[in-house]
Amino acid sequence: MEDTDRQILTLLAADGRMSYTDLGKATGLSTSAVHQRVKRLESRGLIKGYGATVDHEQIGLPLTAFISIRPIDPSQPDDSPDRLSGINEIESCWSVAGDESYILKVRVATPTDLEDLLARIRAAANVATRTTIVLSTPYENRPVTGA
Repeated sequence: MEDTDRQILTLLAADGRMSYTDLGKATGLSTSAVHQRVKRLESRGLIKGYGATVDHEQIGLPLTAFISIRPIDPSQPDDSPDRLSGINEIESCWSVAGDESYILKVRVATPTDLEDLLARIRAAANVATRTTIVLSTPYENRPVTGA
């Protein structure tokens, strides 16, 4: 990948709403050249999408937790992500190495909601869980500054 493309990715990771004009000024390219490069980066799958950073506390979901899951029966199919895909409180699901099979990032309003969510996850996927509650988030989703 060219240095200019890396620079564009870094700039967009920091501000996904940056205009083609501003990207051009920052990279020394014309607006149309930046537009073509961004479209090429999107089509190659290097840019997967654009999103907003949401203040979860203000929308009523102040409690974040990480739930590690592992199958109760190790011989069962590895289909937990499919079984859990309809549970909206699950923000992310990562397949991991170690004692657990997956780590889920969840957001809920209250500890009682978390307790209910844990019961639903256990029932839906037939898994054991281990939960870590987030106390504070000094930073999250930091942009990559150099690939």
